[in-house]
Amino acid sequence: MRKILSLNNNWYYKKGYEEGDEKINGLKGFEIVNLPHTNVELPYNYFDEKIFQFISCYKYPLILSEEFKGKKIYIKFNGVMAYAKVYLNGVFLGEHKGGYTPFDVRIDEAYDFNSDDNILTVVVDSTEMPDIPPFGGQIDYLTYGGIYREVELFAFDDLFIENIKIETENILEEEKLANISLFIKNYGIEREADFKIEIKERKGKTVYSSIFKSEVLTGDNLLKFEINGLKCIKLWDIDNPNLYELEVTLNSIECSDKYIEIFGFRKAEFTPDGFYLNGKKIKLIGLNRHQSYPYVGYAMPKRVQEKDALILKNDLHVNIVRTSHYPQSKHFLNKCDEIGLLVFEEMPGWQHIGDDNWKQVAVENVKEMIQRDWNHPSIILWGVRINESLDDDDFYTKTNETAHSLDSTRQTGGVRYITNSNLLEDVYTMNDFIHDGINGPLRNQKEVTGLNYNVPYMVTEFNGHMYPTKRFDQEERQMEHSLRHLRVQNASFLDENICGAIGWCAFDYNTHKDFGSGDRICYHGVMDMFRVPKFASYVYKSQISPEVEAVLEPVTFWARGERSIGGIIPLVIFTNCDYIEFKYGDNPPKKIYPNKEKYKGIPYPPVIIDYSVITPEEAGSWGMIWEDAVITGYYKGNIAAEKRFSKNPLPTKLYAEADDINLNSYEKDATRVVVKVLDQYDNILPFLDEIIKIDVKGPARLIGPNEAVIKGGAFAFWIETINEAGEVLITVKSQRLGEKKITIYIK
Repeated sequence: MRKILSLNNNWYYKKGYEEGDEKINGLKGFEIVNLPHTNVELPYNYFDEKIFQFISCYKYPLILSEEFKGKKIYIKFNGVMAYAKVYLNGVFLGEHKGGYTPFDVRIDEAYDFNSDDNILTVVVDSTEMPDIPPFGGQIDYLTYGGIYREVELFAFDDLFIENIKIETENILEEEKLANISLFIKNYGIEREADFKIEIKERKGKTVYSSIFKSEVLTGDNLLKFEINGLKCIKLWDIDNPNLYELEVTLNSIECSDKYIEIFGFRKAEFTPDGFYLNGKKIKLIGLNRHQSYPYVGYAMPKRVQEKDALILKNDLHVNIVRTSHYPQSKHFLNKCDEIGLLVFEEMPGWQHIGDDNWKQVAVENVKEMIQRDWNHPSIILWGVRINESLDDDDFYTKTNETAHSLDSTRQTGGVRYITNSNLLEDVYTMNDFIHDGINGPLRNQKEVTGLNYNVPYMVTEFNGHMYPTKRFDQEERQMEHSLRHLRVQNASFLDENICGAIGWCAFDYNTHKDFGSGDRICYHGVMDMFRVPKFASYVYKSQISPEVEAVLEPVTFWARGERSIGGIIPLVIFTNCDYIEFKYGDNPPKKIYPNKEKYKGIPYPPVIIDYSVITPEEAGSWGMIWEDAVITGYYKGNIAAEKRFSKNPLPTKLYAEADDINLNSYEKDATRVVVKVLDQYDNILPFLDEIIKIDVKGPARLIGPNEAVIKGGAFAFWIETINEAGEVLITVKSQRLGEKKITIYIK
């Protein structure tokens, strides 16, 4: 039976590389690190991107017990940026080009069971090599170095299951069908094997079980099994993400193996008249995600990767995310499966297309992406075109052929920004940046495609660089930023021939010197880099039934002199309530309904208080004296949400809360702590430049500096574990507001 070991603890790392390091088993000059690992910890902003572009060396003392003797042993790397060469005891085992897809190397032939000094060495080149995507041109994001994803060891008998593909059919019929493809690796003699195949509800009952006898297996084999007549199957969808577990057990003379895969039954289809999931038309509303974080770049563990999926689904209420512009963590995708968040996953790249060798690596990246992820029910579209690249029919014919040959169940898309582009994919996916506050908000698809008929069509980016907005920008800019997202999503909902729109983007991100705001940050997110929301995030958050969550988010700091000329008109309130009551000072409350006339498409339009709903005379009655305000949202006649604003906001409360208070000690784990300075009514004080000091005591490490200026009224930080159990006491201290203590429990 296969054995799996995690190899994430106690690596030895050295910044830099000297010729022959791979042949020396000595560890002098190396520091101990745990994976995921960034090759250098970075400042938050204003740093040279060359700071992480160097060659480094990782070593791992590999000690295997006698039970591994005679096994075929592989080490799987889930992500190394960007070029890796792997050695064991100085023997070269393999290499991999590309930082976003997994690879494995076989090590048993080089492992010495008679020695206690087996050293695995990985030489990591994190420079921008022109023969590896996405490099060769300019890139609007950073490709942080290191072994930034997990590493595992797999040991097998001579006959084992290398991979499984599950393709489901007859989804809308009473009896479902599952086509199971087993990729079998056989070292040595011809063998016969039995295969027991079971399908179970995730943590539930068995719905299918049978034993199959195979033909004689020689070398590598592809075995296919058709499982039909599956009844009472629960479909996977965004509201009920029902998952199933496929367990395949292989038994042969002297060999056995067991492979477990998670999947779901669902039918996803992009058509000229919209997107359908299990036969039901759904308007896609989503955001793009970069997988980067402050200070450590890509190197965040499972819990933090999962948290991003939870933020997108549960906090922002989007139904789709695009993995811009590369395959992302398996933990992120697994969580998308579990919570019902649709995914458009695309190949690595940004605008630039390289030479034939470059293209060969890119096609291999497509293959590796699909073979890793083809069983995720959340993934509904493969991106097989370099983001925003020019047409290259030969190249993109090859990427499409590769995708379709590997996966018959999903369509392909290719993100472009040019019009009249050759449509080689199944879905025309377009970055439509026409909306500048006046033009747009979206173009008619026939204008974009140049065709005289409709095709499956989705908008994959908008806004972004057209109107970058910081979370601490002045109110008018943040309002316009919000309205631009609103206008585009409203236009998408009004057009039955657009499958949906995915905004640019979820989170701010570090970038090259050629882009962004000069401080190495693109402020394009509806949240900042710490995942703290901007006002624009509430455009998305409010598009959910109040039965799920009542949302009431006014776009205001509530100050008479914050805007040009003064006042707060127009006041935009993102809400899903039936109506609101607005009460200013001692004036009687005024009932105001969402502006369904102006925003006819979006499911839950905002309330907009302007001179069409409040007269200049009424506004004038507010006079020169600023007053408190109360905004109350009603749903089905009952109070669903309320916001209060103070005429005289004062620093009153220091808020600090961790996403998780229970962490693991056996591997690197991490959690975020969000810090806010609040007034009397728990509103953020956006202009209080308070210095916050952070102290961490116990078996954990603070990521980033222990002092920070709070900008825009809030910020966040992460702590990570160090493989020790115990209690961690975090103290967040403000000179003006005192301190807040948080206890984290590590088991």
